[in-house]
Amino acid sequence: MSFFGRSRPEGKVLETVGIFEALKQHGKYETGQLFLHSVFGYRGIVLFPWHARLYDRDVTPLTPDTSQSKEVKGKTHTYYQVLIDTRDCPHISQRSQTEAVTFLANHDDSRALYAIPGLDYVSHEDILPYNSTEHVPIQHELFERFLMFNPSKNPSFSARDTLLAWQEKNHPWLELSDVHRETTENIRVTVIPFYMGVREAQNSNVYWWRYCIRLENLGHEVVQLRERHWRIFSLSGTLETVRGRGVVGREPVLSKEQPAFQYSSHVSLQAPSGHMWGTFRIERTDGSHFDVRIPPFSLESNKDDKAPPTDSH
Repeated sequence: MSFFGRSRPEGKVLETVGIFEALKQHGKYETGQLFLHSVFGYRGIVLFPWHARLYDRDVTPLTPDTSQSKEVKGKTHTYYQVLIDTRDCPHISQRSQTEAVTFLANHDDSRALYAIPGLDYVSHEDILPYNSTEHVPIQHELFERFLMFNPSKNPSFSARDTLLAWQEKNHPWLELSDVHRETTENIRVTVIPFYMGVREAQNSNVYWWRYCIRLENLGHEVVQLRERHWRIFSLSGTLETVRGRGVVGREPVLSKEQPAFQYSSHVSLQAPSGHMWGTFRIERTDGSHFDVRIPPFSLESNKDDKAPPTDSH
């Protein structure tokens, strides 16, 4: 049995937090499963699973003649809504945003957003499951509100009625449906779009989406993201070009020690649907550059009739 620990800032002492379990090759992890994130290293617990359609452009390589017309078929893949241990948030802040879920605020300011810290979406293969005898092994303000210790169960944590009610009420905003992935020169870009709802502004409708992006360096060369270049097409017929330095105010370095970076951003359209695609400009250590493709993804508003979100607090 493998024990693992985490350095405590004050003493740099390894602390045993649990015992690794075997990876699930088939089926899915259940609500209450403790895990380590295999890429970002934080401790977390599974709230509930999602079934997503993964559109992986690496599975069906595109040729120059077919890059515009080649159909990429979606494959069902399991993702999980999870809570992140707040003790680990400072250690991953340079690699991943810990406020991964945002909502449109339910009041007159149609541009206002509010976030629930320490929520994330995790792919099945990113989960390293473990178990613990602690009654509260994860520190998060929602842990005891959503989960309770149940020693007769495996995993030994069960969903409270508050978690089931929160999931049902907020399902449209939390739902993960499509995931898009593409690799260019060993840099893999994964995009997950989320429809957030519609708001009225100046006698017209404004449709909002959030998109979560993860960049992963699958090679050995150290590289740095320098620029972003987006094309945003709206069903209303407009095509917008957005260029800028870095992403969310950062220019992350992707190395073998820290191979991944994840962030979320938002986009609004005057139409109920559209598309986004683009490139990231990546710089090598010798100063040369190359462009990494951001896989095209749809912005769809198939839940226009949903009610405003319910705050968990």
